[in-house]
Amino acid sequence: MIGRLRGEIATVGTDSVMIDVNGVGYVALAGSRLLAKLTPGKEATLHIETRVTESSITLFAFESDEARAWFVRLQDVPGVAGKSAMAIMDALAPSELMDALALGDAAIVTRAKGVGKKLAERIIGELSGKPPPMGRFGAFRTSDLQPSASADALPASGARSEAVSALVNLGYGQSDAARAVAAAAREAPDADTSALIRAGLKELSPS
Repeated sequence: MIGRLRGEIATVGTDSVMIDVNGVGYVALAGSRLLAKLTPGKEATLHIETRVTESSITLFAFESDEARAWFVRLQDVPGVAGKSAMAIMDALAPSELMDALALGDAAIVTRAKGVGKKLAERIIGELSGKPPPMGRFGAFRTSDLQPSASADALPASGARSEAVSALVNLGYGQSDAARAVAAAAREAPDADTSALIRAGLKELSPS
């Protein structure tokens, strides 16, 4: 099973990328947001989810292992196949998806191409209140993110995951902790883990 590829970008298509790894070209499906960041001839690292069927082997490429893990988690929801999950991860950063689940906001999910209100509400209903998915090597931490990751979304997502985990360790429920951190992050999108924990505790404190 292929989990990650590092090499030179050979070609970038409308919905896929070919990456040359030591002379072997691997073709992987990818969302438009990732494809826009890739340049033929430049080195890149792609996080890969491999799907094997009787008739084919399909690779799905992501900018981070966190996005890949959410792609897998989304397909736990009845009616969400690879195409829909890819569309959601193309439209939403992991932090935005976490906010949608924490706040029960299905409208955020409908920003994904081909995802209607009914499916978005099913995703919210099935995944809200559950811990975020684990990476291939355990929980995500801000320090685990690739240097090439987008600074506007991925570090914030790592910080939010850490903050939610800290609040759960303090005895708060997963859903309450996630909602508190999501609300805090909306007020301060660039806040680090410590700031999110403090703001989350204020959200959880009785008024």
